[in-house]
Amino acid sequence: MGTETDMNSIEREFQELDKNGAWAVAYQEIRSESLKFDFTLVEAKKSKNKNLNRYRDVSPYDHTRIILSKGSSDYINASLVKIEQARRQYILTQGPLPNTTAHFWLMVWEQNCKAVLMLNKIVEKNQVKCHQYWPVGSKNGGDDVMEFTDVNLKVELASETEGPYFTTRILRLTDVESGSSRDILHFHYTTWPDFGVPQSPTVFL
Repeated sequence: MGTETDMNSIEREFQELDKNGAWAVAYQEIRSESLKFDFTLVEAKKSKNKNLNRYRDVSPYDHTRIILSKGSSDYINASLVKIEQARRQYILTQGPLPNTTAHFWLMVWEQNCKAVLMLNKIVEKNQVKCHQYWPVGSKNGGDDVMEFTDVNLKVELASETEGPYFTTRILRLTDVESGSSRDILHFHYTTWPDFGVPQSPTVFL
């Protein structure tokens, strides 16, 4: 009952913002609110890490950033977000770059992530938004496995199911050194407009 009530409340708030064309204002309020906090971005701004950031104005705070334990760098543009009311925590990260894809999968492995939720397409409006960080599969003309020798991990496409709004994949992540594997659920929401919002939050939620 509670979940249904919460969803109805979210739906109403969503429709109100959409009807009034108030998304730009909502985004600006979030940005303005964040500027009130005096949190540091030392690691993100270091010259050696600049090419690991997709956008200059989107950086993880030092106190919430994910720290990698092995590989060429301990830095990744990713933040741990704790939702105390829901007793859950999430990692927010940028779309991987060609030179950070191995770091992304290392983070997934070290943080014991069970699922990855992707909200954008690889290419939107003729601009690359994200590197192809998982294997597309032989049935799609690509490889079934991607290997990342610098972090001793490999990713295999175990299954893929396409729907009207999102594609669900099972990606098998293996630590090559130990031989242990984990299945990661990959939810790829394919209808989220760039710099916009979907028509309704229902399918997404």
